[in-house]
Amino acid sequence: MISGRLACALAALAALAVAGCSTAPSLQTVPSTQPSRAAVAVPQAILNPLAIDAMRQRDYPGSDLMIEQTLAAGAGYQRFIASYRSDGLKIFGLLTVPNGARPARGWPVIIFNHGYIPPQQYRTTERYVAYVDAFARAGYIVFKSDYRGHGSSEGQPTSAYGSPAYAIDVLNAVTTLQRYPAADPNRIGMWGHSMGGNLTLRALVVDPRIKVAVIWAGVTATYQDILENWHPPPGSGPPPSAQGNWRQAWLSQYGTPEKNPAFWDSISPMAYLGDVMAPVQIDHGTADVEVPLAFSQKLADQLRSKGKMVEFYTYPGSDHNIAQGFSLAMARSVAFFNHYLKG
Repeated sequence: MISGRLACALAALAALAVAGCSTAPSLQTVPSTQPSRAAVAVPQAILNPLAIDAMRQRDYPGSDLMIEQTLAAGAGYQRFIASYRSDGLKIFGLLTVPNGARPARGWPVIIFNHGYIPPQQYRTTERYVAYVDAFARAGYIVFKSDYRGHGSSEGQPTSAYGSPAYAIDVLNAVTTLQRYPAADPNRIGMWGHSMGGNLTLRALVVDPRIKVAVIWAGVTATYQDILENWHPPPGSGPPPSAQGNWRQAWLSQYGTPEKNPAFWDSISPMAYLGDVMAPVQIDHGTADVEVPLAFSQKLADQLRSKGKMVEFYTYPGSDHNIAQGFSLAMARSVAFFNHYLKG
């Protein structure tokens, strides 16, 4: 287990070393002169719980991973419904474990952050079946957290953009998998899609334990872009009531991003990209009507500008799930994890 304060200290130190970037990745480090803007702009006494610095100060103790149900096996791996504790809540998730003898260091792990699904419709074993299968067959322990309020998980669903709750669940899952006997605690990667991409980016700037990340069509944007330039079609994102609660309240309390950039930067992972240590792959379809391709392009450009290791791929004619380019995108994602997590 890593304490929130230790994570904060490690992440602050991480800003002193960054990695070279190209489409043929290299991890050669060079000094960084990019401080985190929000880190020096907002006094500690008024930090919102969603603020990156506030999340770095938290603890993420996780728990032992409990097997709740054994499912039908996959091709070369076992499948289970498992549970863990987060913020005092019992959170369920889908766990896969490769067949065969445990490696000396344990199996590498991918924490799998799913995108928005209406919580009342969510089921642990539905959606993302082919995605999880591809990583599981490649020799990874995969853990797809249901998040609080989803499926059988305790707690109330919320907004990933207006509450730290889901990110807290994800970071407690990291600790939980580190404690899992079959896992290698030092080889934890993270994959995220759409809303899960936002959670993945937030986790990256909070917690240095995450060694590699892949983001598909992520809501990786500044809050100004989220508030002004993101217009998902009905049914593809949180309902207006869930969006409006934090948006309206915070705009009234803090003002707009133009008038109060310090606050909006303080809660935005995009203001802390200088602290990213892990190599990142970004994948996005050009025909995505749910999350703008520009969000991924901006993330890739800003990571490169800070000397980070990033790969960015677009898929012509592919939708939000990259369904039309799925095989190629998944092959690239597996290869990326193989190189930087297994390697």
